[in-house]
Amino acid sequence: MPKALPVLDVSAPICCAPMASVPISDDDALHLALRLKALADPVRLKLMSILLTGDDAACTCDLAAAVDLSESTVSHHLGKLRNAGMIASERRGMNVYHRVHHDALAALGAVLNPGCCR
Repeated sequence: MPKALPVLDVSAPICCAPMASVPISDDDALHLALRLKALADPVRLKLMSILLTGDDAACTCDLAAAVDLSESTVSHHLGKLRNAGMIASERRGMNVYHRVHHDALAALGAVLNPGCCR
């Protein structure tokens, strides 16, 4: 049976030095891996793409229709992205709206490739 990764709070933007500057520590590698794991799913990548290309926050119901999945399945995927700090969610009446945390994505990009996000 594969070893499970520990559960850590990764909701804050990643804050370690770029990988190209110095070898990263074990803790930084774990935090980075947990964030990348949240993105390592085709549905989640598509949801992020939809959120990034939209003008405003998107409702779970609209996202479910866009990826042709049930709202509960999409909600599960959005929860993984939210727990990784990639998106923020806000309840408005009966609906939940989601938007990208641009700072978290920029910080992740800067860790992976320091010259990419300037």
